[in-house]
Amino acid sequence: MISINTKRFVVPLYSLMLMAALTMPSCKKEPVIADPYEGGKQPLGIKFANELAIPETGIQGEEATFKVRGLKPFEGKFQILLNETEAEILKLTDSTVTVKVPLTASTGGITVVADGQTFFGPSFPIEGRLSIDPSFKVISGANGPIFGMIPADNNYLMVGAFSDFDGRAALKPVNGISMMNSQGDFQPLMSARGAENGALFSANRLDGGKLIVAGIMDSYNRRKGINGITRLNSDGSLDSSKVAVINLTPDKPLNGFDTVATFNGGVSGIIRKSFVRNNKITVLGNFEYYLRYFYDRSTRDEKRIDATKMKHIARLKEDGTMDSTFNFNMVTRQGNESLNASISDAFMQDDGKIVAIGEFTTFNGAAANRIARINEDGTQDKTFNVGTGADDVITSITYNRVKRKILITGLFRNFNGKPSNGAIMLNEDGSVDPFFNLGQVTGGIVTFAHQLNSGKIIVSGGFKSYAGVVRQGFMILNQNGTLAPGYNNTGTFQGLISTVIETTSALGNPAVILSGFISKFDNKRVGSVVRVEIK
Repeated sequence: MISINTKRFVVPLYSLMLMAALTMPSCKKEPVIADPYEGGKQPLGIKFANELAIPETGIQGEEATFKVRGLKPFEGKFQILLNETEAEILKLTDSTVTVKVPLTASTGGITVVADGQTFFGPSFPIEGRLSIDPSFKVISGANGPIFGMIPADNNYLMVGAFSDFDGRAALKPVNGISMMNSQGDFQPLMSARGAENGALFSANRLDGGKLIVAGIMDSYNRRKGINGITRLNSDGSLDSSKVAVINLTPDKPLNGFDTVATFNGGVSGIIRKSFVRNNKITVLGNFEYYLRYFYDRSTRDEKRIDATKMKHIARLKEDGTMDSTFNFNMVTRQGNESLNASISDAFMQDDGKIVAIGEFTTFNGAAANRIARINEDGTQDKTFNVGTGADDVITSITYNRVKRKILITGLFRNFNGKPSNGAIMLNEDGSVDPFFNLGQVTGGIVTFAHQLNSGKIIVSGGFKSYAGVVRQGFMILNQNGTLAPGYNNTGTFQGLISTVIETTSALGNPAVILSGFISKFDNKRVGSVVRVEIK
């Protein structure tokens, strides 16, 4: 006990001793200590006034005047930077400086650099074709990532790993599932506790209006026995049924029944994506087995479960039963070899074929370097012409049905022999679109790319600049990969985009809803979902 107590006081006692030694007066002659600031630069007298610029918001290529004093002595020897982009100085007075807003300027801070010193001014917004839609009524948004968003009548259903949306959890729990209307107003669901101990990555609607939600979860609305996927009613409540089970206590007849999820099927791991076609559900992710309960051999407290080896991809019927016509070997009674590593993302074509991407390099023993197209029967589509594929992990994939183009992003630097900077465009047949070329990205990587119906391309990530132009995590490109003039006026973006939905603003202008794990857009705080107007 003594030694323990001594150790507890060693650090504070030593600190006190050191402080005492440094502050104790001494009769010895004080040594002469050099001035640590000697030789430092003197204040230059440069100071920004607490006044707005003229005009208050800048326009690329137009003039702007800032109130700043002390620049006159440095005429011809200082720089003005607008969000790290140098501006041409047009006029200087004792109290103002007028500049031409660069054509590549974006929203951010004003900076003066003079005589080797830097002076930071206020933020200066740049007008352009992009802006946050102020009519969108989301307040604080989600407090965690939104992994998926789908239209649901006149609303949007959101799933993810959040536990609150617009502060509504204080009134009723919000766990991984929420709904808002087209203008961003919160819409209550009967989801109660939702996926309380997990996360939802994907959601789909069945023909009858019921919902499929999938991810990593062992319960929903506190109903146990969920294995990564379940079916909900249209109001978000669990679709449940009463089933007969073995009753070990005949004197208690109620023990002969149990209430369970109607959807009886699941997997032994994580479902990253799910797709519905003809009311059958195809699931892809990181799992080894398909699971199903035998309730007629179970009790209320102990469930018998059947596990069938089915790696990474499976197809289920509307009630959760496995579809054995999909990538299944009827002789061995288990799934085929399938993918040899994890899936990151996927999309389903209109014909029911699925294009999947990730870390894998083979599918059912055949080469498939991080990308593969899967036929409706679960076999690999050998007509998908990706050649040698990617030389490293592909992390996201999107498809535009109007332009019929595929965009992929990831850590790869070559795709089928073509050099890339982590993003490339493919045709529907898997061949590289030579017209699109991503420029030099610096300060980080591209994590997401999505083509709009107009042909413009949204790109996001952790980068700082693109092709020598300051773009802090977000940009809009032309179809050939060059920056789209007028569309890159927004400031700092922080986060990851998972979904883009094209819509219109309250004024009827074209807009997009961006969702994901987004904390900042155009220097403003957002809660994983934001509507951006594209004028």
